[in-house]
Amino acid sequence: MAIEVRKVENARERHIFLTFPWKLYRHDPLWVPPLMTDRKKSIDPDQGVFFQRGVAEFFIAWDGSKAVGTICAAEDIEGNRATGRKDCVFGFFECHNDYAIACALLDRAAGWAMSRDLNALYGPFNLDYEDAYGILVEGRDRPPVMLCGHTPDYYQEFVERYGFSAARGDNIAYEIDLHKNSKQLEKLEEMAVRVKQRRNFVIRPADFSRWQDEIDNVLALINPALEHLPGHIPWRREALEKLLVPFLDIADPELILFAEEDGSPVGFFPCVPNMNEVLIHANGLRYPWNYLQAFYYSKKKVQCGSIKSVLVLPEYWGSGIVILLFSEMVSKLKEKGYRWVDLSLTSDDNPKTPELAERMGGRIYKRYRVYRYFLE
Repeated sequence: MAIEVRKVENARERHIFLTFPWKLYRHDPLWVPPLMTDRKKSIDPDQGVFFQRGVAEFFIAWDGSKAVGTICAAEDIEGNRATGRKDCVFGFFECHNDYAIACALLDRAAGWAMSRDLNALYGPFNLDYEDAYGILVEGRDRPPVMLCGHTPDYYQEFVERYGFSAARGDNIAYEIDLHKNSKQLEKLEEMAVRVKQRRNFVIRPADFSRWQDEIDNVLALINPALEHLPGHIPWRREALEKLLVPFLDIADPELILFAEEDGSPVGFFPCVPNMNEVLIHANGLRYPWNYLQAFYYSKKKVQCGSIKSVLVLPEYWGSGIVILLFSEMVSKLKEKGYRWVDLSLTSDDNPKTPELAERMGGRIYKRYRVYRYFLE
């Protein structure tokens, strides 16, 4: 029977679209089910952050009456304006191991893009450039950490067979064992002492009682620190706040570090407990008993601290401020009983972070790839 790809039109089809991954990954022990409430919000035009800057439509691939794949096609109007591109962002790309399904889904996204005068498919991104983006091309020996995705191995083959090529350098995740890499970490501490002797930097924890002020501090750092990266889209305050607020419930302020000089923020270095160690057992909190499962596993000590970003003003690159931030973070993580650190995701295109991670004994343990396909 031929595959038919149809637009999601009603509540029943939205439910099928959102829950399809539970069918696809039900036998995959590495998959971490996303929170269903978050997924619902993300595709709701009245609640999803993406819809403040763009438009999107959602599609299901059908084989008769059976759903066999999903895809979203979106235009990031604000992002395209900022970069000068005419990309169609595709995401929620899931399908069974059948190239005909993948081809039908991508054809549908391409048709939607051309109807809006867009000239390329770009992704995958699930309407969020910071959450579970790209296709996993290396590292299927463990579950992903927070905000990192997991995809079947055949997705890479399917998109490359279709004609996609890498849009930029791979996004990479590093791991640092806080106990095995003792020599590198001792050297890090020695370097930090020398930096302290040269500069009057202050490292302080976040003050959650002044959360709005802290968001302003991050905003003052994030765009100058990242604007050198290819395809960077400037952050707006509202989007940044919506990204950060969910972490208030799980973050330890002692692990959210700011670097200051003369009272002004010059660096930001946040680490959060890897709650995927809990969520992998919680089924996306789809049913009431899943909350009991989450409560049970939340009592177990999280082993991994996940670092998602290091932001330093360009004029302070090379000043040693990152050394101080890393040294302080390692000390606090060891004191709190963490076993290892995840550094994710940085890019092969970023000249600073991979070099620093490797100097600390970091090892690449996952690699994700974002693709682009130019439409004729």
